[in-house]
Amino acid sequence: MKKRIVDLVVISDVHLGTYGCQAKELLNYLNSIKPNTLILNGDIVDIWQFRKRYFPKAHLKIIKKVISFASKGTEVIYITGNHDEILRKFSDTQIGDFKLVDKLVLELDGKKAWFFHGDVFDASIQNAKWLAKLGGWGYDMLILLNQAINWVLVQIGKEKFSLSKRIKNSVKKAVKYINDFEDVAAELAVKNEYDYVICGHIHQPQMRKYTDKNGSCTYLNSGDWIENLTSLEYNNQKWKLVYYQQEQQETYPETQEDLEELVINPEILLANITSLQKI
Repeated sequence: MKKRIVDLVVISDVHLGTYGCQAKELLNYLNSIKPNTLILNGDIVDIWQFRKRYFPKAHLKIIKKVISFASKGTEVIYITGNHDEILRKFSDTQIGDFKLVDKLVLELDGKKAWFFHGDVFDASIQNAKWLAKLGGWGYDMLILLNQAINWVLVQIGKEKFSLSKRIKNSVKKAVKYINDFEDVAAELAVKNEYDYVICGHIHQPQMRKYTDKNGSCTYLNSGDWIENLTSLEYNNQKWKLVYYQQEQQETYPETQEDLEELVINPEILLANITSLQKI
């Protein structure tokens, strides 16, 4: 099955190792594309909430797929987020086509693009990390409950819905936080003369033009792979916000080459993630 060739793909907030992660859908999306550059914009592995007893095969396959991309010539750039912040101890590490960084600036067809996760703007993370971790656990439980409710709704012929989205949309403070986050990121981008600013963190897919007295830029957010199942693609000098559930019509199974090329020992991988939690 032919894969789409894409110049640049950005995904974030996958949260491997949590109940809410939609790893099977993400794997199908990754199997459908052949990116020249893949940017993982934070919170890919959720080291905050990692439990050794829960790391399904589908989650392991995502890690395998990323390594496979890097081994076949795709430039893979992992930008650290708050849920995988422990990796910041190893920032600026490069192994072949795989790089680990805290932020990134690229030139895309003569325009400057600024990539970072976005947790630097979150006061709860900067000032009360325990509260942020508790909130992350609560969000994961909410998603698990939502999945159970949606299963029942599908069985009785009703449409699925998102509890967290309804809560966010009904709470003015949550809406204001998202708007403030976007405006602050875009304002900083304009001040630093970036044409694009690309974030993750708030799980809110977005692509919009921002303008103030100092100039303008395009703000983009890659969303997440828990509820929205979204990515950003840059191809032929244009950005596109891709919604998996709207775009994906076919199933792209792993090729025999994918299945045979890389062997990952899950016990060693889980032990390494556990050891990172203790650092």
